[in-house]
Amino acid sequence: MGISRDQRHKRRATGGKRPIHQKKRKYELGRQPAMTKIGGKRIHLVRVRGGNLKHRALRLDTGNFSWGSEVVTRKTRILTVAYNSSNNELVRTNTLVKGCIIQIDATPFRQWYEKHYGVSLEKKKKGQEEEVVAETVKQSKNVKGKLAKRQATRELDPKLEEQFTLGRIYASVSSRPGQCGRCDGYILEGKELEFYLRKMTKKRAGNK
Repeated sequence: MGISRDQRHKRRATGGKRPIHQKKRKYELGRQPAMTKIGGKRIHLVRVRGGNLKHRALRLDTGNFSWGSEVVTRKTRILTVAYNSSNNELVRTNTLVKGCIIQIDATPFRQWYEKHYGVSLEKKKKGQEEEVVAETVKQSKNVKGKLAKRQATRELDPKLEEQFTLGRIYASVSSRPGQCGRCDGYILEGKELEFYLRKMTKKRAGNK
């Protein structure tokens, strides 16, 4: 039969059947979903209408993720799929699709933060306050002044800081892995992070 994206087989809003007056057309064809998994990079090229190419990612393990509030982007490892509003089966099978919530490795962002602000995001010991990174490298007066100026306006979401200590941060996928062969996105923060944390907590409670 093949996958078709036509509307002729659909019933009317009243429930009546439509008369089918023509056959399927090539421009209405659909293809099997990519169902991109987490693993060593594997991308197939698919020739599509007009001689163009789609990059069908079958497996991906890295992507470029943006930290919006700090305006910084880093390439990092994808660890696991944490939440998908459309289908729990896609979470169980670790399938990467646009809009899914994943966990990524926090290391590249933590290293940038420590260099930019001179503040450590490592796991703190009990009763220990957040400490400035030990000055193992000799810093000039100019660099010290820069860091002090940056720290004056520094703000970090407590929920995001908690994730940094665990080494895993939540991110949303904004690219389409099955179409462009990439898994890029942005780090969740603020109201959006709170929303998805509530959803995940609710889901875990329901599974018990």
